[in-house]
Amino acid sequence: MRTRTVLAGTFAALFLSTTAAHATPPGPGVTAVLLAQRTVGDKDYVLRELTIPPGQATGWHYHDGMVYGLVEEGTLSHFDATCESDGVYQKGQVIQEGPNYTHIGRNLGDTPLVLKALYVLPHGAPFSRDAPNPGCDFE
Repeated sequence: MRTRTVLAGTFAALFLSTTAAHATPPGPGVTAVLLAQRTVGDKDYVLRELTIPPGQATGWHYHDGMVYGLVEEGTLSHFDATCESDGVYQKGQVIQEGPNYTHIGRNLGDTPLVLKALYVLPHGAPFSRDAPNPGCDFE
């Protein structure tokens, strides 16, 4: 019975880690779907599709490795820890995020934002790490 409980808990943790954006705090309805995952050497390569509803955001976070994103629908408004915009990305545009770079992705538009993201992370690292709001008047 204990093994079944441990396995159920592990499955739940894996399921939750692929269906919610990992940020502080993500807005209501922000989701992520795991599309592919492979480990090569000491790196994890993970492809996810993130959807951010209008008016919502990822929450403040950073990554342990590189993340490459392609905007498939909508507009991504990206802000750094100085509370300044560091880019607005439209359908078809690519964004790159380096390690340990605190930021937030926001959907300031009126349609869902859909983003494909390729994570290149140290093996076993989480998709992202929560970060506190650096003092900006938005989440």
